[in-house]
Amino acid sequence: MVRVYRTIFPRVHQELDQWINKAQAIPNQELRSQALASIKEKTFHCEGGSIYALLAGEKWAEAIRFIVAYQTISDYLDNLCDRSTSMDPKDFRMLHQAMTDALTPGNELKDYYYYRADKDDGGYLHALVSTCQTVLKSSDTYSFVSDHTVKLGGLYNDLQVHKHVIEEERIPRLKEWFENHQASWPNLEWYEFSACTGSTLGIFCLVSYTLGGAMDKPLAVQIEKSYFPFMQGLHILLDYYIDQQEDLEEGDLNFCSYYAHEEEMKNRFKFFVEQTHQEVQKLPDAKFHHMIHTGLVGMYLADRKVGRLSNAKSFVKDLLKVSGKKATFFYLNTKMYHKLKPERPV
Repeated sequence: MVRVYRTIFPRVHQELDQWINKAQAIPNQELRSQALASIKEKTFHCEGGSIYALLAGEKWAEAIRFIVAYQTISDYLDNLCDRSTSMDPKDFRMLHQAMTDALTPGNELKDYYYYRADKDDGGYLHALVSTCQTVLKSSDTYSFVSDHTVKLGGLYNDLQVHKHVIEEERIPRLKEWFENHQASWPNLEWYEFSACTGSTLGIFCLVSYTLGGAMDKPLAVQIEKSYFPFMQGLHILLDYYIDQQEDLEEGDLNFCSYYAHEEEMKNRFKFFVEQTHQEVQKLPDAKFHHMIHTGLVGMYLADRKVGRLSNAKSFVKDLLKVSGKKATFFYLNTKMYHKLKPERPV
């Protein structure tokens, strides 16, 4: 944690400062506004993801460059779709082609704004995609993991398309999508599967190991199995948990709202915690992955937004209990970090 706070996070903020400068120069007012808002509101996504750079050894700075750029694409496009002037699934699919191209160094850059009126971003999105491609080109073993990163990235893209269309089409599309995958994951509900596809952690893990020179094909297969669905699902369910009040006010889709009642949601979260714990034991550096697992629980539950939720004290207490003492350490540590860190101007 000392290295994370003293070395990793400051480098993340250096990378973000460069993207803030580029975002401020975006000619189109709507695109500029959404690019800046996505960084201001979601810096913690880059901070959390950047912890995987510890797996990259001497290439930790390169890992951070990739993680920050890829996560910034994700957060920017999420803002464009959430607060969109368009409800066209073709538009959402084209925007998210940027994420596939970012994971595929040989792909040419495209007109990702083809289906929307707001287009002139001054090269912002192209620069983000190119940065990811450049980092991945530097690895001799990326070919071992590219099938897995593109698969996880493709599921993420599918989710973003289905969940952002007009409101009456969202649930039918998500349910139909899940039907195509249900045989593989019979112990999940459609909204839980959707949550599992919404995380970038598996990709960050695969890329960081690859940059560190520790990757081979069996490890790539195991990382995908250990991260999808449960680690990624726990990540996004926690994200939706803390956003419940905000999403209610904004009219945004929130997967936690589909649990029948609070007790059911708590029990399913516990199930995800237990399954994640079992899966990460199968990986090398199991203690690291367990740290990520417990850190997710502690860091999300320490978020300021939790204070706005009803029954939050009981939920937090029970989930920390099942997650163990390390989760409580991260919970208290994050609470202190929020008190001490200054607001970042954007």
